[in-house]
Amino acid sequence: MMVSQPTPQTTFVPTILVVDDEPTIVKLCSDLLERGGFTVLQATGSSDAIRCCATFDGDIHLLLTDLVLRPANVRLAVCTQLYPHVHGHELALRIAALRKGIRILFMSGNPDGELAGYGIQQGNLPFLRKPFDQDSLLHTIGEILSAPAPTLGLIVRETLTPKDTASIAA
Repeated sequence: MMVSQPTPQTTFVPTILVVDDEPTIVKLCSDLLERGGFTVLQATGSSDAIRCCATFDGDIHLLLTDLVLRPANVRLAVCTQLYPHVHGHELALRIAALRKGIRILFMSGNPDGELAGYGIQQGNLPFLRKPFDQDSLLHTIGEILSAPAPTLGLIVRETLTPKDTASIAA
């Protein structure tokens, strides 16, 4: 009698790109996500995140990014730069153009009024207010990964104004 061996099941392990301008926040979020069973890529700023998306060979399923990303050294975001420094909404738009079907989760510890001062609106995409705990983070990510990817109404332009970015992400 022949007994067929069960086929080993491959477990789907989503990859999450964590982006913040504070290395301690990147490390904390990465630790929480790795303990939750995710594969994590880290970027300490938008330039690193864009570079990672352009060069990483595997799938990236979710972008977890801070809305306010301050540059390490002051530079203007010039569209001719290969990996420009941009804020979280603009980063999400650029990464969505590079990685079709990526899910997006914004986070911020800044009050809404302060975000508006940067020309940033929360929009309709998922958002976690800092500080958050592991349960909130994992629950929110689980919901996002089980839902269809957002359509951001991507418009290909040389530059996007904060008004354009806010209306696209809203």
